[in-house]
Amino acid sequence: MTGTRQSGQIERLQQRLEGWRKKRRPRSRIPEGLWNAAAELARSYGVNKVARALHLDYYNLKERRDGIMVSSAAAGKGENAPPFIEVISERGPQGAECVIELESAQGAKMRIHYRGQAVPEAVALCAEFLKNGR
Repeated sequence: MTGTRQSGQIERLQQRLEGWRKKRRPRSRIPEGLWNAAAELARSYGVNKVARALHLDYYNLKERRDGIMVSSAAAGKGENAPPFIEVISERGPQGAECVIELESAQGAKMRIHYRGQAVPEAVALCAEFLKNGR
């Protein structure tokens, strides 16, 4: 891609971000669609260049570019689920404890604290929470 096209793509997203920043409520999160667009540009032009041009956190953008946050395919379908949920279960002592904390893109939070071997139930709860975002 040429430098002009590159600059044009970054400038268009910069304008969208500036428009959102002017209208947003205090302490509101950047919408996933804007993050995903920035992550796509970072894949093409580099995290540093895009983060600086758009005034975004370098490390957050890098994680999103690497697909750690929300996958582009899931976000395109209006879903806020991560690309996968990995649960590793080792049969431990009966008194073993686990705490799972989740936060949806809409800001809803869920915390699960359990003892014993309730992994299947915890996985189902996490999946339902991420599916509905509440």
